[in-house]
Amino acid sequence: MSFVVTRPGPRTTVQDLGRPGLATLGISPAGAVDRAAPRLGNRLLGNPEGSAGLECTMGGLALQADSGHWCVVTGAEAGVTVDGRPVGCGMPFFVEPDTTVAVGAPTRGLRSYLAVSGGLATPSLLRSRSEDTLGRIVPLPIEAGAVLPVGPSGWLPRLDQPHHSPLPASGPLLLPVAPGPRRDWLEDSSWAAFTAQPFTVSSKLDRIGVRFEGPALTRSVTRELPSEGLIRGAVQLPPSGEPIVLLADHPTTGGYPVIAVVDDATTDLLAQVTPGQSVRFIDAAS
Repeated sequence: MSFVVTRPGPRTTVQDLGRPGLATLGISPAGAVDRAAPRLGNRLLGNPEGSAGLECTMGGLALQADSGHWCVVTGAEAGVTVDGRPVGCGMPFFVEPDTTVAVGAPTRGLRSYLAVSGGLATPSLLRSRSEDTLGRIVPLPIEAGAVLPVGPSGWLPRLDQPHHSPLPASGPLLLPVAPGPRRDWLEDSSWAAFTAQPFTVSSKLDRIGVRFEGPALTRSVTRELPSEGLIRGAVQLPPSGEPIVLLADHPTTGGYPVIAVVDDATTDLLAQVTPGQSVRFIDAAS
């Protein structure tokens, strides 16, 4: 049982929940950027929540099935079709043998997640099937002609209503933050600006992180910083004064001061932000 990639789209990768616990070896967790979306998809199909699926950035994905499969697409809202017939998001659908499932460009959000009953049985490396775009850990690249084996499953979904994973609401996306280990490297006036004024998502965003444009933040300490450990959600401040929030493929160490840390669950919403969107960082302690 398998799918064949006929059109990979601008950026599609195999992702599960990643390979945590290997930072001491310099290996980032990777895994889905929006963890809630594939968890929902796997739950709808009766898969273990860590089953692998496809993370599709900006749509454009098309797969041909060699046998029948139950599938579901979660995350960004996008047009999903089977041989041109719309099937929608958030609701399991059946793909007949020799038919093509396609995920279009999102109308809201950035990343769509395609799960299949039984999960993808692609190669595993270091306890995960996930591609790490920073560390170049690529168990199976998603390109035209790639064969995606599917694991066995005898479970059939039975649902009356569609389900949707949460997406950022209209208006500024609110991101609770706690002070980071280098909060004291930031001037108090800049911390006030950071937690009170809106920022805009820049075009510089990927699986590693998101850079924000807005009020230039000023450091009170300007000396160099030896590399230190980083986590998902860390807010680094480079010399430009534009904060960067790290995501799934973040490096394990870095030399920019970490002025704040975004609430872990909220970082899933950052997987779906698009350039030009407004964001507010909210001091969780205030």
